[in-house]
Amino acid sequence: MDAFIKGHQSQEAILEGRKIARRYLGDYVDSDKVYESGNQAIVYAVGHCHIDTCWLWPWAETKRKIARSWSNQCDLMDRYPEHRFCCSSAQQYKWLEQLYPFVYDRVKAKVKAGKFQPIGGSWVEHDTNMPSGESLVRQFLYGQRYFESHFGERCQTFWLPDTFGYSSQLPQLCRLAGMGRFFTQKLSWNNINNFPHTTFSWVSLDGSQVLCHMAPSNTYTAEAHFGDVRRSVTQHKSMDQDATSLLIFGKGDGGGGPTREHIEKLRRCRAISDKVGLLPRVTMNVSVEDFFDRLERKAEEGTKFATWYGELYFELHRGTYTTQANNKRNNRKAEILLHDIEYLATLASIKGVLEKGSSSYKYPKKDIDDMWENVLLCQFHDCLPGSSIEMCYDDSGELYHKLFKTGERLLQEALAALGFLKFDSGHGTPVAINTLAWQRSELVKMPASAATKERPQYAQVGGARGSIGIASVEPLSWSPHAYATVKEVKKGVFELANTHYKLNVEGGSITSLVDLSINREIIPKGSKANQLVIYDDRPLYWQAWDVEVYHLNSREELPAGNTEIVEKGPHRVSVVTETKISDKSWIKTTISLNASIESGASYVEMQSEVEWRENMKFLKVEFPVDITNTEASYETQYGIIRRPTHYNTSWDMAKFEVCCHKWADLSENGYGVSILNDSKYGFATCGNMMRLSLLRAPKAPDADADMGRHQIRYAILPHTGPLDHRTVRTAYEFNNPLSIHAHPSPSSIAPFLSSITLHGLPSLILDVIKRGEDDDEDVSRGGEFILRNKRRSGKSIVVRIYESLGGKSRGTIKTSLPVRKVTRCNLLEDDGEEVAIREGEVRIELRAFEVATFRLWL
Repeated sequence: MDAFIKGHQSQEAILEGRKIARRYLGDYVDSDKVYESGNQAIVYAVGHCHIDTCWLWPWAETKRKIARSWSNQCDLMDRYPEHRFCCSSAQQYKWLEQLYPFVYDRVKAKVKAGKFQPIGGSWVEHDTNMPSGESLVRQFLYGQRYFESHFGERCQTFWLPDTFGYSSQLPQLCRLAGMGRFFTQKLSWNNINNFPHTTFSWVSLDGSQVLCHMAPSNTYTAEAHFGDVRRSVTQHKSMDQDATSLLIFGKGDGGGGPTREHIEKLRRCRAISDKVGLLPRVTMNVSVEDFFDRLERKAEEGTKFATWYGELYFELHRGTYTTQANNKRNNRKAEILLHDIEYLATLASIKGVLEKGSSSYKYPKKDIDDMWENVLLCQFHDCLPGSSIEMCYDDSGELYHKLFKTGERLLQEALAALGFLKFDSGHGTPVAINTLAWQRSELVKMPASAATKERPQYAQVGGARGSIGIASVEPLSWSPHAYATVKEVKKGVFELANTHYKLNVEGGSITSLVDLSINREIIPKGSKANQLVIYDDRPLYWQAWDVEVYHLNSREELPAGNTEIVEKGPHRVSVVTETKISDKSWIKTTISLNASIESGASYVEMQSEVEWRENMKFLKVEFPVDITNTEASYETQYGIIRRPTHYNTSWDMAKFEVCCHKWADLSENGYGVSILNDSKYGFATCGNMMRLSLLRAPKAPDADADMGRHQIRYAILPHTGPLDHRTVRTAYEFNNPLSIHAHPSPSSIAPFLSSITLHGLPSLILDVIKRGEDDDEDVSRGGEFILRNKRRSGKSIVVRIYESLGGKSRGTIKTSLPVRKVTRCNLLEDDGEEVAIREGEVRIELRAFEVATFRLWL
């Protein structure tokens, strides 16, 4: 600068200044030769363009951002030979292919040249807390199939730099999807504890491991300046094992990616470190895979990286388990709908072949794929968590509407192909469809057209033993062993009872709940279960994202409402209470108890209708229980995660709000209580207080988030003995209600619907039955996703099984289908070892929380 000022800003002064700079930068700072000094670099700089698939803009704008941002990167690659760029999300590549084919062709050429790196292996950069286990599988299945079919290679690294916490089963699923590496940085945002590692082995519930790296620069949008390079070393927490790190640079969130200035700055940083020193040496012209290749070699040579077991809990954005409740409800319902469609369509598609007759029914592969891709899109990490603008939820709501319409059509077509009729058709025998893989015996409400004086409103499905696939619908007459009663024992206090439980309801709260089988009171004296509470919910900054620990200090019980009887039995009893939340908001809660059914689960069910018009409030429902344990259990994808019920340490206290799926449980030796739900994900257990999160009311970025009408179901399931398969399976049943149809010959179709069953320890869950990818022409979607040399002749059925309780389990897959062989495969349905099948039986053994996939070849 002195030379520039002294030379009066002339051209000569500029040249003189550059001569001076070369003393510190060397002679190659203006070319990629600056990286050819031969000195070992420890910072690997890789360009990246994080484009949120939706956030403060809708999907339509994202599509334009992709084309603009990636075109710029292709141009930079032409001008800067050292520039390598990575980007994830198969959905974004598909949009580019469809809408901007000329840009896509340019990107594809850069991929072939090794400059542009598809990464991540998933359909979008999705949330990992709330999607079901099968949704996580499909993120990888659809993502990896797209990348392989379009670019010739699968991804090796799972890439999620901006997601709000990481499920404990991700390492296992990554491994099964062909990825042994994981990159993120989001835990650097923790607002209580600092995560202790940079490079480490992350271990899943089943013991599977992936090699994980979190950029020590603590960003995925680095500006590539001196400070970013320096922090890549000064904030590195694993220097004693390996000093290298990734520096992910480029404009992000809204796209853009690396700029000319970023690349020029990195050249100068490298030049300074070679010429002067004192700055970590950075290199370009490397990929993310080059970085992980080196780490894996070190591990193979004996380097012992630190190990982290279980979930990577994110100590921020805890409100995302609850915000945008109807969007989360749609996600749960869509996952269940797809499960049912695949099961019924699979059987319908092979029925004609087995009967050696012609059938016009074809497995609706394209429709199913379209539905899955839409569900996976809505699981993007700012969509499903509820942290996008209102336009995004207008888009997702419209998409879900179309999805449910398509899904209902596919269900009816599959049922028709299997010979089922509508219940009110006037033909056939009433039957219930059970799409779960175990026997069920339940009380069901009959369609309105069926209820008469002679024909009760409720019926028993399945009888004493239940049934798989199809179950009989039997009359339910009153008997001393199958009843439910309700009475007002004193003014405003109602007693509901069946052979399992007796409970008192006062003002909408449960003041007593007795398990009659052992005469045990479940509610502590003076406490109230199903108590609605409301909190002030004013986070420090991120409204839709965050709920802070101090909100717990603002607890306020909602006032008791008037209760009245709405169902008097003998098969089901119910009381309803309307509670005023404010002048604009109310909640109407119905507490119901069914007659006890032999072999069926019995629980206390709550169904709430809510009109919600609040401002920065948080609605929850509490369940104090007479149980003592320092840990509570929560369902997660394909397993259980246990979390503290105390605040002993800052790590314990940080988990004051956590994610669960269909149930949460608090058990002690000999007894426990599970709380089931049909669409909620936020939960907390502190001491003996279990608390289900219902609704929030943030005002940014969507000022109307959650405003309007909501339907919520949840239940209390007490149980003798430890947490076991009863909770796991009852929660499935709670979320998968039986549907009533008619069939002209139930006895002929029943064996076919139960032609694939799982026997053995009840901890084993048969979660999915579907047709195999790349089967013959009645399944394959066409050229879009057919992989090289993967087209299979004939038909196959894929089943996915997992161990749900945390112990080695043995079982047997039994089938009456003409299966010629069985192979075990990974999530991408690559065939592995052949498994013996004898007389239609396949013996299997799974380790704790293992996910296993098998292909049955017909």
